Amino acid sequence: MVIRLSRLRAVNAYLVREDDGFTVIDTMLPGSERAIIGAAERRGAPIRRILLTHAHNDHVGSLDTLAGALREAEVLIGAREARLLAGDLTLDPDEPQDKLRGGYPQVETRPTRTLEPGDRVGSLEVHAAPGHTPGQIALFDPRDGTLYCADAYATIGSVATSAKADWRSPLPAVATWHKPTALESARRLRELDPRGLAPGHGKVVEAPGAAMDRAIARGA
Repeated sequence: MVIRLSRLRAVNAYLVREDDGFTVIDTMLPGSERAIIGAAERRGAPIRRILLTHAHNDHVGSLDTLAGALREAEVLIGAREARLLAGDLTLDPDEPQDKLRGGYPQVETRPTRTLEPGDRVGSLEVHAAPGHTPGQIALFDPRDGTLYCADAYATIGSVATSAKADWRSPLPAVATWHKPTALESARRLRELDPRGLAPGHGKVVEAPGAAMDRAIARGA
């Protein structure tokens, strides 16, 4: 079962159960730490890992306070995105030289481990999902087929990629760094054929394949 936590009915974090406790995916907006910790406590297991999909404010907003309260928890993020988390907003020469968009807050917490595509975090497979940001990652849980897609897709109103704004949920696309790369990431994630789509923004969608196809077609 996917455990989704939400602020303002639009900004999500997730608790993923493992044998030793929970991995929390993203930390939502500032001030969300008590809700995250409380959700884990109600389900009777500790949070062992804080896993960040990318460094935008609505995903790392409660990182410092959550990590401060959970001093034994690992903090993990993709290696490329770790630079953005540390305040280095420079682009590599081989990356599209488009403007970075969205908010990258100053945080004190540094990752205890950085991740590359192909790594695993507990049961979760790490997949590259750049475009919204240069180093965004997505997580796939082969146990139930859930794709935690970060902002590669949003599901507010309808399923949409971050390559093209949906008028009901424009912010993921507005905050996207390079839309062609975002569209290519959406295509690659579709190849995983997920049974559930768990986005950074919006509700979890079951059997999302056809909706993902439509979203990719609109973004092309």
